Amino acid sequence: MVRIESSQPRKQRKARYNAPSHVSSKYLNAPLSEDLSEQYKKKTLRVVKGDTVKVTRGDFAGEEGLVDAIDTKNAKVVVHGVFSTKADGTEVPRAVSASNLRITKLNLADKRRAAKLAEAE
Repeated sequence: MVRIESSQPRKQRKARYNAPSHVSSKYLNAPLSEDLSEQYKKKTLRVVKGDTVKVTRGDFAGEEGLVDAIDTKNAKVVVHGVFSTKADGTEVPRAVSASNLRITKLNLADKRRAAKLAEAE
Protein backbone atom coordinates (compact mmCIF):
# COMPACT_ATOMS: atom_id res chain seq x y z
CA MET A 1 0.00 0.00 0.00
CA VAL A 2 1.11 3.56 -0.56
CA ARG A 3 2.60 5.30 2.45
CA ILE A 4 0.33 8.29 2.96
CA GLU A 5 0.51 10.79 5.78
CA SER A 6 -3.18 11.62 5.82
CA SER A 7 -5.82 9.37 7.35
CA GLN A 8 -8.65 11.04 5.43
CA PRO A 9 -10.43 8.54 3.16
CA ARG A 10 -10.69 11.01 0.28
CA LYS A 11 -6.91 11.50 0.28
CA GLN A 12 -6.34 7.75 0.56
CA ARG A 13 -8.53 7.20 -2.51
CA LYS A 14 -6.89 10.06 -4.42
CA ALA A 15 -3.41 8.63 -3.75
CA ARG A 16 -4.52 5.20 -4.94
CA TYR A 17 -6.19 6.51 -8.12
CA ASN A 18 -3.29 8.81 -9.02
CA ALA A 19 -0.53 6.37 -8.10
CA PRO A 20 2.28 5.86 -10.65
CA SER A 21 2.48 2.54 -12.50
CA HIS A 22 5.27 1.04 -10.36
CA VAL A 23 3.14 1.61 -7.26
CA SER A 24 -0.22 0.62 -8.76
CA SER A 25 1.20 -2.76 -9.82
CA LYS A 26 1.51 -3.59 -6.11
CA TYR A 27 -2.29 -3.56 -5.92
CA LEU A 28 -2.29 -6.68 -8.12
CA ASN A 29 -0.84 -9.00 -5.49
CA ALA A 30 -2.81 -12.12 -4.60
CA PRO A 31 -2.19 -14.72 -1.90
CA LEU A 32 -0.55 -17.99 -2.90
CA SER A 33 -2.12 -21.38 -2.21
CA GLU A 34 -0.81 -23.21 0.85
CA ASP A 35 1.51 -25.56 -1.07
CA LEU A 36 2.97 -22.72 -3.18
CA SER A 37 3.35 -20.58 -0.07
CA GLU A 38 5.36 -23.33 1.65
CA GLN A 39 7.43 -23.99 -1.47
CA TYR A 40 8.40 -20.37 -2.20
CA LYS A 41 8.19 -19.03 1.39
CA LYS A 42 6.04 -16.11 0.27
CA LYS A 43 2.46 -15.25 1.16
CA THR A 44 1.56 -13.08 -1.84
CA LEU A 45 2.77 -12.58 -5.38
CA ARG A 46 1.80 -10.33 -8.29
CA VAL A 47 -0.70 -11.94 -10.63
CA VAL A 48 0.49 -12.26 -14.24
CA LYS A 49 -1.19 -13.45 -17.43
CA GLY A 50 -1.08 -17.25 -17.58
CA ASP A 51 -1.31 -17.90 -13.83
CA THR A 52 -4.05 -20.27 -12.68
CA VAL A 53 -6.17 -18.65 -9.98
CA LYS A 54 -9.18 -19.54 -7.86
CA VAL A 55 -11.81 -16.93 -7.00
CA THR A 56 -12.31 -16.85 -3.23
CA ARG A 57 -14.92 -14.11 -2.78
CA GLY A 58 -18.02 -12.81 -4.54
CA ASP A 59 -20.54 -14.29 -6.97
CA PHE A 60 -17.92 -16.50 -8.63
CA ALA A 61 -16.34 -17.95 -5.48
CA GLY A 62 -14.90 -21.39 -6.19
CA GLU A 63 -14.37 -20.79 -9.93
CA GLU A 64 -10.88 -21.64 -11.15
CA GLY A 65 -9.27 -20.56 -14.40
CA LEU A 66 -6.36 -18.99 -16.22
CA VAL A 67 -5.71 -15.27 -16.07
CA ASP A 68 -6.67 -13.89 -19.50
CA ALA A 69 -5.83 -10.21 -18.97
CA ILE A 70 -4.80 -7.71 -16.32
CA ASP A 71 -6.12 -4.15 -16.07
CA THR A 72 -3.37 -2.29 -14.22
CA LYS A 73 -5.24 1.03 -14.36
CA ASN A 74 -8.21 -0.31 -12.37
CA ALA A 75 -6.26 -3.07 -10.52
CA LYS A 76 -8.55 -5.80 -11.88
CA VAL A 77 -7.89 -9.28 -13.26
CA VAL A 78 -9.88 -11.05 -16.01
CA VAL A 79 -10.18 -14.78 -15.29
CA HIS A 80 -11.17 -17.32 -17.95
CA GLY A 81 -14.64 -18.66 -17.15
CA VAL A 82 -15.74 -15.68 -15.05
CA PHE A 83 -18.27 -13.72 -17.07
CA SER A 84 -21.50 -11.76 -16.79
CA THR A 85 -24.47 -12.31 -19.10
CA LYS A 86 -25.93 -9.21 -20.73
CA ALA A 87 -29.65 -8.70 -21.33
CA ASP A 88 -29.32 -9.83 -24.96
CA GLY A 89 -27.64 -13.09 -23.88
CA THR A 90 -24.04 -12.29 -24.80
CA GLU A 91 -21.36 -13.08 -22.26
CA VAL A 92 -18.79 -10.44 -21.29
CA PRO A 93 -15.74 -11.04 -19.11
CA ARG A 94 -16.09 -9.82 -15.54
CA ALA A 95 -13.03 -8.26 -13.95
CA VAL A 96 -12.19 -9.42 -10.42
CA SER A 97 -10.06 -7.67 -7.81
CA ALA A 98 -6.74 -9.45 -7.20
CA SER A 99 -7.43 -9.52 -3.46
CA ASN A 100 -10.38 -11.84 -4.15
CA LEU A 101 -8.17 -14.44 -5.85
CA ARG A 102 -5.79 -17.17 -4.73
CA ILE A 103 -2.94 -18.24 -7.03
CA THR A 104 -2.95 -22.04 -7.44
CA LYS A 105 -0.42 -22.47 -10.28
CA LEU A 106 2.30 -20.08 -11.38
CA ASN A 107 3.28 -19.09 -14.90
CA LEU A 108 7.09 -19.31 -14.82
CA ALA A 109 7.69 -18.44 -18.49
CA ASP A 110 9.27 -15.17 -17.35
CA LYS A 111 12.91 -15.98 -16.48
CA ARG A 112 13.20 -12.99 -14.11
CA ARG A 113 10.16 -14.12 -12.14
CA ALA A 114 11.43 -17.70 -11.96
CA ALA A 115 14.87 -16.53 -10.82
CA LYS A 116 13.41 -14.30 -8.12
CA LEU A 117 11.29 -17.16 -6.80
CA ALA A 118 14.27 -19.53 -6.93
CA GLU A 119 16.15 -17.21 -4.56
CA ALA A 120 13.43 -17.65 -1.95
CA GLU A 121 13.49 -21.45 -2.09
